[in-house]
Amino acid sequence: MTQTHDLETLVGKWLTLPEIAERLDVVVTRVHKMIKERQLIDVRLGERNVRYVPAEFLTDAGVLKSLRGTITVLEDAGFNEAEIIRWLFTDDDSLPGRPIDALHAGRKTEIRRRAQALAW
Repeated sequence: MTQTHDLETLVGKWLTLPEIAERLDVVVTRVHKMIKERQLIDVRLGERNVRYVPAEFLTDAGVLKSLRGTITVLEDAGFNEAEIIRWLFTDDDSLPGRPIDALHAGRKTEIRRRAQALAW
């Protein structure tokens, strides 16, 4: 099993950049800018090497607000896009649950503290 296939399975639901643009009611170039600004991160998956973003990075109101700062902390800890997504979607018995679920529940401080500890 390849690393990206493992990631595909771990996350489950993915959205293409045009799908995100449609959900957010913006042009696709705005989604590209959001990725460049690290509001979102993407990975290339599948035989066609298409760019995808985990669906759980979005809420009914738009992009998960606590995501950008969390991405920054994880990048500062040396994580690349795939590693950030893997960390956010991997069960952590000490939470309990996945960091992405804790972010959706409003527990960003706890998640960022854990992410900062990874750099040490």
